[in-house]
Amino acid sequence: MKQGLAAVFIGGLLRRRAASALSVLAIALGVALGLAVHLINDAALAEFGRGIRTLAGEADLRLTGPASGFDDALYETVALQSSVADASPVVDIEAGVVGRDIAVRLLGVDALRLPAVQPALMPRPAGAHADDGFAAFDPGGVFLSPALAAQLGLAEGDRLALTSSSGPIELTVIGRVPGAGGEAVAVMDIDATQRLFGMSGRLSRVDLRLKPGASTDAAARALAPLLPAGVVAITPEASVDRAAGLSRAYRVNLTMLAVIALLCGGFLVFSTQALSIARRRAEFAFLRAIGLGRRRLAGWLLGEGAVLGLAGGLLGCALGLVFAVAVLDWFGGDLGAGYFEGIAPGLDPSPGPLIGFLALGVAAGVAGAWLPARRARAIAPAAALKAGAGDPLTVGSGARWSGPACLSLAVLACLWPPVAGIPLGGYVAVALLLAGGVLTLAPLAGIVAASCPRMPVAVGLARARLQAVPGQVVVAAAGVLASTALAIAMAVMVASFRDSVDRWLAKVLPAELYVRAAERSQTAHLTPTLQQRLADMPGVAAVDFLRYDRLILDPALGPVALIARTLPADGDELPLVGEHLVVDDPVWISEALVDLLGLAPGDALTVPLAGRGHRFTVAGVWRDYARQGGALVIPLERYRALTGDDLASNAALHLAPGEGVDAVAAAIAEAFPDAGLGIASPGEIRRRSLQIFDRSFAVTYLLEAAAVVIGLAGIAASFAAMAAARRREFGMLRHLGLERRQIAAMIATEGGLTAASGALGGIFVGGAIALVLVEVVNRQSFHWSMDYRVPWPSLTLFVVAVVTLAALAAVLAGRLAMSDSAVRAVSEDW
Repeated sequence: MKQGLAAVFIGGLLRRRAASALSVLAIALGVALGLAVHLINDAALAEFGRGIRTLAGEADLRLTGPASGFDDALYETVALQSSVADASPVVDIEAGVVGRDIAVRLLGVDALRLPAVQPALMPRPAGAHADDGFAAFDPGGVFLSPALAAQLGLAEGDRLALTSSSGPIELTVIGRVPGAGGEAVAVMDIDATQRLFGMSGRLSRVDLRLKPGASTDAAARALAPLLPAGVVAITPEASVDRAAGLSRAYRVNLTMLAVIALLCGGFLVFSTQALSIARRRAEFAFLRAIGLGRRRLAGWLLGEGAVLGLAGGLLGCALGLVFAVAVLDWFGGDLGAGYFEGIAPGLDPSPGPLIGFLALGVAAGVAGAWLPARRARAIAPAAALKAGAGDPLTVGSGARWSGPACLSLAVLACLWPPVAGIPLGGYVAVALLLAGGVLTLAPLAGIVAASCPRMPVAVGLARARLQAVPGQVVVAAAGVLASTALAIAMAVMVASFRDSVDRWLAKVLPAELYVRAAERSQTAHLTPTLQQRLADMPGVAAVDFLRYDRLILDPALGPVALIARTLPADGDELPLVGEHLVVDDPVWISEALVDLLGLAPGDALTVPLAGRGHRFTVAGVWRDYARQGGALVIPLERYRALTGDDLASNAALHLAPGEGVDAVAAAIAEAFPDAGLGIASPGEIRRRSLQIFDRSFAVTYLLEAAAVVIGLAGIAASFAAMAAARRREFGMLRHLGLERRQIAAMIATEGGLTAASGALGGIFVGGAIALVLVEVVNRQSFHWSMDYRVPWPSLTLFVVAVVTLAALAAVLAGRLAMSDSAVRAVSEDW
């Protein structure tokens, strides 16, 4: 009996190959995207964690501070503490490679302290220096990890030129750092590093190994009073947690897009299963008549959905693995957003995620088949066995209030605060908006149908059909609405974001030319002499200098960017939002710090500078799309007065009237041939920034295209099944005198009206979802605001194309209805 039923139900999927394949592919898309995002991020985090643990070695605590470093006298102070067994000072900087667009992570270390704290960083001389016991202290030598040596293509004896404020520094490769494994690092003597790269008297961090039995928390508390402002004691694992937290929102947002794609697959399963049941009512009635119970019938139909979900899940897992490998090769581990830039992790998937996403695929198939299976339970065998008895596919009265209820609940969900930095309320609102949109499809279809004329005959028949059987629209257009809403929401959100970034760039780049000390380098700066020479260049009317650093305001948060620049008292040159004040000792904070630290204009903020805390007043809030962790701006003159640091990182050059940008840029490059300056116009910076933006959203563009395919597939599958189920109806119309072209026009009109209903609902739902993404999800995830922008021309073309293609898909799918066999099908009623 079971084998026979399996042939009826599971074999039925094989007989409906096209519809089944579309459902499987739709589910596979969602599973593949979600699994790939999970695997990529897990691999990147694991590789990042391995790197942290390798470089930290035996360290239990790490004293870290601003990127510019802190006084190295702190090393001696903490090394003498009773809880500290060993201490290792480190200068950790990024130095640009001369002539190449690449930066090297350079670690200045004390080789005498490494064995006890960081044995993996112990350099091993090679080549001509293999027997030199003092090679680790060679001021002109550098040791490369195997990964960095392979990346740079350097061997022992080769020269490596790095950028610095005093000009290119040439070092000789004299050995390897074999214990660093896959980490791309260079190691040299700490004294030489400080002297050559402008870090004299300063350290980046101190790694501490505690005595046996000493508590990490207790040691950190005991050290806190000894630390200067801006220096904190953290565990190496905290760095991994910070990286995970920083990328969490981006990762979760991509995963939620995958879930929405999976929902679209579920809607497609719903459409195909509902119409399959309508077509097979007589078959199910016969099974019921010979003793198959309602529950077993529903169970077998849910089994069909589970098989579709299982097939989609298996295919999705395979595609997800392929996609993850491809993305790791293309983007590395940063998911296209720069969170783990420079990390090249390997893929080592565990069974857990594969099983989990496979289960999600099965769940999507079962969920899509649940409502059709429930409807199949209600089939009356006697009525269904009568020839010509069809399924009206009506929608229950509950939909009259459940749709508006879902939409109302979506508004309330938007008010939820984020949970652990994740906008759960926003995601719930998106799900409720989709559900509410589907539940309001039937009345919306009635409105769309009523707007059509009664003539010609084909249009009138299509109009009457949709008004009489609005449930048909719910079945056929559910996938269209979901996929259209997703595509529109993503298009509006990306357009809003891109437009906001473009206008932000125009605001923060007011000068005609920008000069950077060196591309991709932390060690090169514009010295006072170089600053004066730039200001005296022919064609330059004025120069604004900027100094960048990274500070720690709160140990629980990641580093915050510090920007010191020349500004008017009201800060008007910044892209300010909301209220702003004119105060003494002003600091302008980015939107992220408003959320992360709970600050507002008028509040006091202590900023650690040069080892001391200085009190500033928040004068305003500005948009910053470049630094998710937060940034603050203070006047350059005040920064220099408090720190004594007269270096600059960048220069913004305002040219004299009539001077050409290219001519001045060429003159600067000629005047400073060995300085390694990065020279760019605002247009070039804008183009490069928008390229990075487009790369970050590459996955969403793919998802939008897939959503359209899913929607059209839903229309095609639905009308193919309906055409087969309505063969008698079409045959009767042929007997009454309708020509094949008129039936084709009727089917095309039905397809167009159905798609129009789904697309119209998708426009409203997609617009609402976009608003949630802009105002709730992005704000709570990334702590920045943006201006809402709707790309009307492209969306109009998109909707027209969807409706047109849907009508064509309906005709092609329903071509069986226009065949002569449809005429003969009428005889089945007698």
